Amino acid sequence: MSFSTMVKEEIARHLGHGRHCEIAEIAAIINMCGRVKVLAENEASIKVQTENAAVARKYFTLIKKTFNINTEVLIRRNTYLKKNRVYIMVIGNPTKSMDVLKATKLIYEKNGEYKRNYEVNPLLIQRTCCKRAYIRGAFLGGGSLSDPEKTYHLEFVNPNKSHSSSLQELINGFEMDAKIVQRKKYYVVYLKEGTQIVDLLNVMEAHIALMDLENVRILKEMRNNVNRIVNCETANLNKTVSAAVRQLDDIRYIEETIGLDKLPQPLEEIARVRLEYTSESLKELGMYLDPPVGKSGVNHRLRKISAIAQELRDEKGGEFYD
Repeated sequence: MSFSTMVKEEIARHLGHGRHCEIAEIAAIINMCGRVKVLAENEASIKVQTENAAVARKYFTLIKKTFNINTEVLIRRNTYLKKNRVYIMVIGNPTKSMDVLKATKLIYEKNGEYKRNYEVNPLLIQRTCCKRAYIRGAFLGGGSLSDPEKTYHLEFVNPNKSHSSSLQELINGFEMDAKIVQRKKYYVVYLKEGTQIVDLLNVMEAHIALMDLENVRILKEMRNNVNRIVNCETANLNKTVSAAVRQLDDIRYIEETIGLDKLPQPLEEIARVRLEYTSESLKELGMYLDPPVGKSGVNHRLRKISAIAQELRDEKGGEFYD
């Protein structure tokens, strides 16, 4: 089961705080995955289609509980994905369909004719609980959430631009930063920030999914931190090893050309210590000297040795003193 399906199953079990919330949730589901047609002055048809059984069950329950209407449910096979079922829910009575549309503010009257309203009517979402219910219904009708193990991405897909804009405004009213992008003939309202997706799950009251997502985020953050530390330590180790190899090359070149005894005593001392302890850090090398020398002192001496070696390579010989 996908993470998105788990979220839908959880919020499908959630019942609103009152009839006002239930109407808002019904309006969102119809706006996201429903088809509305005005047949006559007081008659209409509403058809809601989904591939998710939990969404179909929730819509059926809401219509029955809120309007006392029995919805006809048709089950068909998806033409493209033969294993998937498609649930089509139709309100058989055209007059009662019109009652639902009027209550959900999905139609309005103009010049004696009823017109389809795609925007979120302010009267539906006067209370915070109704705003939460509408977003919950929108996710049930056309939302999806990527597997948080892979990426953070939550979206609402809808063919109507004005409704998508209204939904974006509604979500951003909860101090989020939802964006809209057009994808073919659809408009996608989306969030990509992990913290904002967690906040939206809280808004939809999907608390179990929220905790699961937070656990994934914590584990991912821990893994990322460990990887950063390991990468940093590996880079430092590589740098130390490369520096040690260069230092050994310089010391051996001096030893083969003029001999280490030709170096000033402090430089000869650190050179012999480096030859003995080939993989130690500068700080550790300094501890082997008598008296001990700090990291910067060791680095200074090795730099002077490197300069002498380079000069020898350039001049092919000579004696050097501090």
